[in-house]
Amino acid sequence: MPEDARARQRTGTGVGLLLALVLGAVLLTALPDDGGRDDDCTPLTVGSWSADDRLTGEFARYGDDGARGDDWTGGDGTHSVRLPDGRLLWLFSDTYLGQVYAPPGPLGESHPWRDTTAPLVRNSAVLMRDGRLESTLPAPLFPDPGPNQWRWPVAARVEPRSPGSDEQVVRVLLWVRTAGPYPWIYGVPTATEVATFSLPGLRVESITKVLDEQRVADPSRRVLFGTTLVKDGGWTYVFGGDDGRAASRAVSSAYVARVPEGGLAEPGAWEYWDGSRWTTGTRPHPVLGDGRRTGVGSAFSVVRREGTYVLFTMAAGAKGLAAVTSYWSCSPTGPWHGPDKDFTPSLPSGQVAAYNPQAHPELSGGGRLVLSYDVNRLETDLASVQLNRNVALYRPRFVTLRLTPAH
Repeated sequence: MPEDARARQRTGTGVGLLLALVLGAVLLTALPDDGGRDDDCTPLTVGSWSADDRLTGEFARYGDDGARGDDWTGGDGTHSVRLPDGRLLWLFSDTYLGQVYAPPGPLGESHPWRDTTAPLVRNSAVLMRDGRLESTLPAPLFPDPGPNQWRWPVAARVEPRSPGSDEQVVRVLLWVRTAGPYPWIYGVPTATEVATFSLPGLRVESITKVLDEQRVADPSRRVLFGTTLVKDGGWTYVFGGDDGRAASRAVSSAYVARVPEGGLAEPGAWEYWDGSRWTTGTRPHPVLGDGRRTGVGSAFSVVRREGTYVLFTMAAGAKGLAAVTSYWSCSPTGPWHGPDKDFTPSLPSGQVAAYNPQAHPELSGGGRLVLSYDVNRLETDLASVQLNRNVALYRPRFVTLRLTPAH
C-alpha cells in the first residue's frame, strides 16, 4: 500500500474513532438523567413502632442532672453523627443551659424546673459514649454571623478533608436565619453554610457559605439544605426544604443536592436537581410537594434501605402537630410515593406539638430504625415560661421503627 494511502487510512481510522467518541458523548448527554435511581427497590412503609424509653430516659437523666450549670438541659433540632472513635455527637438548635432544680417548682409544680434567667443559646452539642451522655461542648458552638442573625446546625457527617484525602473531619450543615416580621417567627431563611470540625478534638476550623438565598425575593421560596444527608456510592445527597408553611401553604416542598465525598465544604462541588438533571447553574426544583396534600414539614429525614429511599416528615394539615408520615422512592430525586399511613408517637399532656422527625442510622440495626422527634409548647407567647416550669417538655423523644414492604 502506498505511504499516502496508509496515511489516509490511519487518519480515517482516527477520525472515525473520534466521531464515534463524540457521538457516544452526545448520546449519553441526550439520555435522561435518572437522578440516582436504584432498580433494586422495594416499596417500604412503617410496619410497626414503639417508644424507645431508654434513649428518651437518657436525655432526661442528663438534662435533670444539677451538678453543673453550663450543661445542656433541653433543646430541639436533634441530629447525630458517629465519630471515628465511637463517640456520638448530638447537635441541637435552640438550647437551654443553666441549672435544673428538683421539684417542687416556684408555684408548687411537680416537675424539675429552671430559673427564668437560664441562658438560651442558638446551638449546642453533647457527646455520648457507649449510650451514656457525658459532656456538653462550650456553647454556642457557632457565633451569630451578623446582627439579628443566627446559625442552627442540622445534619452532619464524617468525610475526608478533601476528595481522596486520608484525613477525616466532621462537616456540619448550618442554617442561617434572620429575624423578620410575622409570619417569620422562626426567622427568614438566609443561607446554607458548612462548618468543619477537626478530629478528634472537635475544634471549629472554618465556616463556608455554600448557598446564599438573600437574592430570592420571596422568602417562602428560599431553600435551606441539610435537614438530612444520605450517602450513596461516592455521593452525599443533601436534602432541604423551603418555608412554604410560613406562607400559608399546607406543606413545604423538598429539594435535593448532591456532593462528591469530601466536597461538602466546597460550594463549587454542589450540584442541584433542576427537575431533569444535576446542575450547578440553575435554581433547584422541588422533588416532593404540591403545596396541599403532599410535601414536608419544616424539617424532615431521609434514610436509604438497600435500594429504597424512605422519607419521614410530619403529616400535612392539623395532623402535622402530632402525626408522622412517610414517603418512599427508588431515587433521591423521586418520584416520591405517599404519604403513607401515619403514626402518632406519645406526647406530654397539655398544649404541645411534635416536629422535626429525624432518623439516627448510627443507632439502628437488625431491622430497627431509631427516629427522634422534638416537642414544644403551642403557645409561643408563654412558651419560655412553661418550658422553664417543666424542663421535660423541651427535649427529644425517641421511637424505634420497623420498615416492611408496602402493600
